Formats: sequence, structure tokens, C-alpha cells
Amino acid sequence: MKIAFLLHNGYAIGGTVRVTLNLAGALAERHDVEIVSMMRHREKPRFVTPPGVRLVPLVDMREDGPDAALPEFSEPARDFPVEDTRHHQYSRLVDLRVREYLKGCTADIVIGTRPGINVYLARFGPPGALRIAQEHLRHDAHEKPLRGVLARHYRTLDALVTITEADAATYQAKMRLPGVPVIAVPNIVPATDVTPSDGSAKVIAAAGRLAKGKRFDLLLDAFRQVSDKQPDWRLRIYGGGAQQERLQRQIDRLELAGRATLMGPHSPIEPEFAKASLLVSASDAESFGMTLVEAMRCGVPVVSTDCPLGPAEIIRDGVNGRLVPMGDARALAEAMLALIDDESGRREMAAAALESARRYDPGPIVDRYELLFDDLGASRGRRNWQRTRARYVASLMRRRRALIRRVRRWRAARWLRDLLRGPSPARSRA
Repeated sequence: MKIAFLLHNGYAIGGTVRVTLNLAGALAERHDVEIVSMMRHREKPRFVTPPGVRLVPLVDMREDGPDAALPEFSEPARDFPVEDTRHHQYSRLVDLRVREYLKGCTADIVIGTRPGINVYLARFGPPGALRIAQEHLRHDAHEKPLRGVLARHYRTLDALVTITEADAATYQAKMRLPGVPVIAVPNIVPATDVTPSDGSAKVIAAAGRLAKGKRFDLLLDAFRQVSDKQPDWRLRIYGGGAQQERLQRQIDRLELAGRATLMGPHSPIEPEFAKASLLVSASDAESFGMTLVEAMRCGVPVVSTDCPLGPAEIIRDGVNGRLVPMGDARALAEAMLALIDDESGRREMAAAALESARRYDPGPIVDRYELLFDDLGASRGRRNWQRTRARYVASLMRRRRALIRRVRRWRAARWLRDLLRGPSPARSRA
């Protein structure tokens, strides 16, 4: 079976890039797999491409690259939806190259990995292939105009895959997709060859984009309380982003220099996690929670805000980690201090974290995808009928609403005409 993934930029660092590579690599052990990168911005990808997986770039974004001289390179995209926040990164050249690729695509299954790319797939995907949209962001994280665009295009695909059960339920409740099954399949987080943490290091780790929604500011406020009671413990924050300077100023203001450190991006991250005894996430939202599972793979218990949607499906509170209310620095600090003070409990939780992370092994998740592929192939006729019937019913409803509007306008016009004419002579004589 030939499988193609459509990816925004397979040469960059990012959560979607990492999980797509993990899934593609696992599927490549049984299938012919390629990853089609909409663009590239450097010579070699940041992450290692798994054995058996082809990485195919469509447009070279480098200023000295062969595509920069083409006129379409500088024109804005027309096919990529403007409602997608990445629209400014797309060009007419990407539109045309995607169309060309999909027109000649011989894959049995094509999987899109972000909203705008899924629109490409819906509009231009090979009709003989199974076309599957993956959602790595939450439904409610999309702005309303984008949700409207996706609702129109997703109903023409074969399936929608989310990474949490909660998000699948949200799509099922809020986006009517007749004939399009919406299912949840978690990300693959493969086991690491790094020696697990022994839990002795007085280090708390955190990782992610230094973005507002990750709430590293809240984490620093919480760690200030931890540091007052446990001054020997250190906080290491891995990642880069727009909030770096602001967070450094906060570290200085809280007098945490030397105790809280912005470590910058690290790849792979697992060797750094293995040097810690706790991992903490203070996010306001997590579509999945990749860093939580990566830390658990390293035998590190995790503390996370109980934010939508992923953490609650990863963490069993009090067993393999702790869940605390969102936006509550005191609760976050208390959870960290409780685990710092209880070394034996922390080690038990670390062992449970290591064991529970096996849920994200490649084998079972590949099996779920293969079962999905088989089910979609077998149910294609029935699902097409469901879509056709839904379109027919929708058409009847539109006609009914149009008729009702016309009747109401006619009645209103007749009432106004009678009002302007005044009472009839017959009524006057009466």
C-alpha cells in the first residue's frame, strides 16, 4: 500500500513534523511511504527522516533557490484558504505545485496534516485514493471563519482523525460531516534509548514554544514559590519563541537567575528530560501533550494543568502524574512541592509514567490506522450514499426555506399594498 503525507514544512522543527515522521516511519515498515513537504527553507531537515520514508519538497523557499526567480513565487496563494493563519507563508507557486503533485499522485492513501493543506486535499486530491484529514489542533482553537471553510471541505473527504477523544467528540457535535467518520488516534511517541532518570537530580524541566499560551510566565511564578522552600532545585525551560525576552525579564524580576534558566531549543529533547526528576506544563491548552509523553518515556513524572484537551487523556492524577487547575500558580507550586518532598512517591510515580507511556508505542497505533484504512475502503459505497442523501436533504431544506421566504415577502407586500390603498368602497358603504 502506498501512503503519502502532506506536511507544511518537513525541514523545520515542530510538533506536527515530529509526530508525522514518527507515524510515517512506523508505517514504512509495512508500506511504501512518502512525506510531501509544501516547502523547504534549508538544505537538510532538522529531524532525521526515518528509514524507508521519502521526503519530497515542492517549493524551495530559500532566496538563492531555483524557485525564487519564478513570478508565482511572489504571488499570494489563491487555493490555500486565507482563513488559515499560515496563509501568508503560502504562494501561488505552492498552489500550483500541490495541484501538479496531487494530479499525478498514485498513492492509495493521502493524509493531510493541517487545515489549509486538508483543503488542498479536499479540492485536488486523487479521487481514487482514500483522503484523510488529520487535525493536530483543537476544533475550538480554529477561528469561526476557518471552521466554516473546513466544514464545507471536510465533508468531501473519507475521514477526519483527531489526536484526542475529547476533540473527536467536539467535531462530532459541532461539525456535521455525513459519511465522514471522525475518530481519535493518539500520536506515536516511540521509546527512547536514553537511560531513564533515576529521580535524584534536583531539576524540574519544561519544554515547548515560548509562546503566550504555554504559560511559562505562570510556571515561573509557581517556581518562585517552590524555590523559596526548596532553594537547591533548578528549573530548566527548553524551547525558543517570541516570549523569550519577556520571560528572561521575569526571571530577573523574580530574582531567579541561576535557578531558572532558558535553555533554548534542544533536539532530541529526551536526553535533557532524563536529567530531570519532574516535568511541568502550565499550558492553557494542549491539543495532545507531546512533551508529557516524551518525559514519561524517560521515567519522569509530570505535573500539568488540566487544560483542554490532551493532558487529562495522558495523565492519571496521582498515579503517573498530577493534574492541577488552569491558571493557578499556587496549585502548580503545591503539586511540585508535594512530589519534591515525597521522594519515594515520586519514584513510584516515575515508574508508573514509564509503564503508561507504552500506550503510545508504534505497533498498536499503526494497527489502528491500518484498521481505519480497511474500514474506509470497505465502506466507501455506503459513505458515498450517506453524503449524497445528506446533500439531497440539504437541497430540499434550502428550497423549503427559500419558498417560505418568498411567501413571507408576498404576504408582506400584499399587506403593505392593502394598507396603502386604504379601506375598500364596499367596506366604506357598510
